[in-house]
Amino acid sequence: MAEAILFVAMGATAIAGAVTVVVARNPVYSAMGLLGTLFSVAVLYVVHLAHLVAAVQVIVYAGAVMTLFLFVIMLIGVDKEEETEETLPNQRMLVGGLAGLIALFAAAITVTGDFDWIPAATGPIEREATNGTVQAVAAPMFTDWVLAFEATALLLTIAAAGAIALAHFKSRET
Repeated sequence: MAEAILFVAMGATAIAGAVTVVVARNPVYSAMGLLGTLFSVAVLYVVHLAHLVAAVQVIVYAGAVMTLFLFVIMLIGVDKEEETEETLPNQRMLVGGLAGLIALFAAAITVTGDFDWIPAATGPIEREATNGTVQAVAAPMFTDWVLAFEATALLLTIAAAGAIALAHFKSRET
């Protein structure tokens, strides 16, 4: 039951972050929406027992790639004034109440201890539970998919260099 609730909550969070990426007018807000989506997908990986993939998701995508995106956004320049007027008067109380409910829910799950998310912790290791281990991911990645892995790294490097070159490009005035 807890897995289903977590799946629905993280799925909704991932969809909300994806909508934010598309709808937000400020590029920084779009980047933050992407960050929320990446973290939600990492939690979904953990629910499906792919812990290594979840760690890579957080370290590589939510960490390195998002840092690169934010640097590119800063290089391009987002010098727009933001309104600091609070348009939703009860926003802080609503967020505080929601945070309290989430903390109570997490405490209730921890105190009751009535969950078995990781089969390896509750009994013998099942073959299906090892799909996210280092060995299960590294063997095909460095044998069958090494060319795609290196091509992706090269494409990300070229994209970063291109973004920096475009940010510093100055047109000649004639």
